[in-house]
Amino acid sequence: ERGYIHRPTAAAAVRCLSIAVDENNVLPGALQLIRELRPRWETERVKTKLFTDGITNKLMACYTQEDMMDAVLVRVYGRKTELFVDRENELKNFLVLRAHDCAPKLYCTFQNGLCYEFIPGMALGPEHVRDCVYVIGYRLVAQEMAKMHAIHANGSLLKPNLWHRLRKYFYIVKTELIVKASNSSLHQEVPSLEVLEEELAWMKEFLSQLGSPIVLCHNDLLCKNIIYRETEGDVRFIDYEYAGYNYQAFDIGNHFNEFAGVSEVDYNLYPCRETQLQWLRHYLQAYKQLSQKDQGGRGVVVSDEELDMLYVQVNQFALASHFLWACWALIQARYSTIDFNFLSYAGIRFKQYFQRKPVVTALEMLK
Repeated sequence: ERGYIHRPTAAAAVRCLSIAVDENNVLPGALQLIRELRPRWETERVKTKLFTDGITNKLMACYTQEDMMDAVLVRVYGRKTELFVDRENELKNFLVLRAHDCAPKLYCTFQNGLCYEFIPGMALGPEHVRDCVYVIGYRLVAQEMAKMHAIHANGSLLKPNLWHRLRKYFYIVKTELIVKASNSSLHQEVPSLEVLEEELAWMKEFLSQLGSPIVLCHNDLLCKNIIYRETEGDVRFIDYEYAGYNYQAFDIGNHFNEFAGVSEVDYNLYPCRETQLQWLRHYLQAYKQLSQKDQGGRGVVVSDEELDMLYVQVNQFALASHFLWACWALIQARYSTIDFNFLSYAGIRFKQYFQRKPVVTALEMLK
């Protein structure tokens, strides 16, 4: 059920450098990579910027121009992230998305990371994606997601990666963390294994029958992974390590969950029904137009029934997003060297899952 992405046949081979970068001291390894990738750059002229927003990997930009237009990004995989990221598939994701103009140039892989093109622009915050006055939050993000989802639309044999990921994360939590945990705060934040196992079985049975299409998803569309390019008047998505075939409604529901933020989570900021319906209408218009190219894309109509069905699916699949990232955060709490309270974050996501479950399961689609 992995739903592996197929590497595009026209994609060029990606350069692979046998260099390892120390995630606790990125600079020396980054400069070593730059000497290989940009041999004409004088090392003493190379400027660097360490980005601190990410909570999975370490990221550094290396550049010589003040406007960073020539920047090369060096992304170093976080400790033990191979437990929940399939790096081979990530590379295929990158190449497929690049082939469809949904990703930057990929310069090379190295032993524990990637180097790729910097996309200049503004990384969005929760206030941008939820402000209805801000065209960014609605039309542009919805359209870019529709563009990605339409890449392999109508693929009847595609399998979602959601259940494989959930089972994998839960197995690690079950075997590596909770059973061996002496940490009392862990048991306070996390429901019992029996409860979690029951919820996992219930989710697969309930969500699988909702009829959400399987499409190529980003699967991690938090606000900082959306770059607004004012001069081009568009947005681009970054960071594809969790990308893969999945339920359309999961990707959107996961994005709506991210309206609440990451560092200071506030689910009062989760979009209301009216906000969601505006967003979803933009999305469906773009998705139908892009995935019905054989009909010329003319005369696309989004019915109230379609809109309502997607609204219900999205809010129900948002439950799986809470559960997935709660398990992910427990694994990160055990292994990550990044300064973030993963255990508290896991507790917040599990709490929201159980609060939202009775609300969203009561939703009914228009007849």
